[in-house]
Formats: sequence, C-alpha cells, structure tokens
Amino acid sequence: MNICASLPNRHREATSFKLVLTFLLLTLCTFTMAPTAWSQESTGSASTVSTEGGDTSSAGMQVAAGASTLLYFPLKAAFAISGGIVGGLAYVFSGGNENAAKSIWTTSLYGTYIITPDHLQGNRPIRFLGVADSNDAPAHAPEPIR
Repeated sequence: MNICASLPNRHREATSFKLVLTFLLLTLCTFTMAPTAWSQESTGSASTVSTEGGDTSSAGMQVAAGASTLLYFPLKAAFAISGGIVGGLAYVFSGGNENAAKSIWTTSLYGTYIITPDHLQGNRPIRFLGVADSNDAPAHAPEPIR
C-alpha cells in the first residue's frame, strides 16, 4: 500500500472534519445563547406587549435578529477571546498590574453578544466594545492635602 497516496485524502478528511466541528460548535453556541436573550422581559408596558402569538413583523424582526447574530457572534466571540488572552499577558508583563489587565478585559469581554429585535429597532444600543459597570468604577479620589 502506498502511504504517500493516502495522505491527501487524510488531509482532506481532517479539514472537512474541522469545518463540520466548527459549524456545529457555532450552531450550539447560537441555539444555547439566543433563547436566553429572547426570554428577557421587554421594556414596554404590560398593556402594549402581547405574551401570546405575535404579528409577522415581529417574526421578521426575530429572524433578522437571528441572522444578524449568526454573523455578529463569531466576530464578538473571537474579539473577546483575544482580549482575554491579551489582558492576561498585560497582567503578567506589567508585573501583576490588575488595572492594566482589567481595562483590556472590560473593553473586550463586556458588550453585546446577541443581537435582539430591540437592537435592530434602535431601542437598545449594540456595544461591540464593553463599558465598565458603575459599580466597578473607582471611587471619587479624595482631594489632595494642601
């Protein structure tokens, strides 16, 4: 049996396996995270929001939001993972400076991961870059002694 002749087939099989595995992982992430975002309560009043059924425009917005998420989520996830790694390296190379790492982590890890119909309608902003919570912000610095 010629081993060299079977190498391109193995390479092709490995590449197709990686592609299928990546697609399945992306699909799993989308279907496990999207329902949690959709199940959040709407900001509208109880009298204007219908809990049953819906109309075709809301279904269309949900489909558009799902399609947008399929395009947006992999980019945001790659950015967040890269930011986590770079933040860790910043922590190590700055001699354990947690503020240096936190500034990178906050910007890359926080933000919008899933696009919802509220985002598409302009009711909520899409934040690719994260913003620190007000609880994490440093307290007002005391006035210097004169």
